[in-house]
Amino acid sequence: MKFAKVSQKLALWAGSPRTFLLAIVLIVAWALTGPLFDFNDTWQLIVNTSTTIITFLMVFLIQNTQNRDTDILHLKIDELLRVTKDAQNAMLGLEALDLMQLEALRKQYRSLGEGESIVLEGTPAADGQQQDLNQC
Repeated sequence: MKFAKVSQKLALWAGSPRTFLLAIVLIVAWALTGPLFDFNDTWQLIVNTSTTIITFLMVFLIQNTQNRDTDILHLKIDELLRVTKDAQNAMLGLEALDLMQLEALRKQYRSLGEGESIVLEGTPAADGQQQDLNQC
């Protein structure tokens, strides 16, 4: 749990405008010191190494926050399915299906929508009626 709390705080910090500004200031400072060090290999190695390390660590931080956000989104959708009268509660357990089963289910839902048409802003439907997309 400590990792989750630390990664949440780091993600908020890393995504802030202040941190972006700090990164720009550091890069400008590094660039301005180039003539002082005659643009030598060590000068270049400093920025290459530091950006590589930061990028490597950020990959794990981003993945952690993405996993958390996905879990939260799934829980919210699960709750909506649970309370919706006409929803198929079997959809709550899709995580247990393998890729082939998910693809079969996707095809089934596609076939349910075949022949259905929607009208986008003033475009007449095939049958001459317009469908209001704001109504369920």
